[in-house]
Amino acid sequence: MTLATEMDVCLRLPTRVLYQGMARKLFAVAENGAFGMLPNHIDFVTSLVPSVLILTLADGSEAIFGIDEGILVKKGHQVEVATRRGVAGENLDSLQESVRKTFIEVDEDERVARSALSRLEAGMVRRFASLQKRGT
Repeated sequence: MTLATEMDVCLRLPTRVLYQGMARKLFAVAENGAFGMLPNHIDFVTSLVPSVLILTLADGSEAIFGIDEGILVKKGHQVEVATRRGVAGENLDSLQESVRKTFIEVDEDERVARSALSRLEAGMVRRFASLQKRGT
């Protein structure tokens, strides 16, 4: 492997790509603590916890993301991050508000969906029970 000054980073959500581009440095938080990564870092895989992921881009600027739990895979000069939820932010203050708003809205939607599913399951069980009583 040749020495590189940049790595290709792809941050994926279940429905779309949140970020795709080159970075000089990556900072993330795994289950066993925070870590930094440069382009020539050894290949590895780790689980990420809900936290802030920071990329130092080729021009020296930073891209900041709030992420939910996920997985990071580094192979060669490619870094793939897959996470359930994520948002980009201009700075840490705006990121905190975006994370709160986005993740709370998603949690509420998931709660409503689970509630509807529970009602459907309960209805099916009642229906099967009534069919079984008729057959007896």
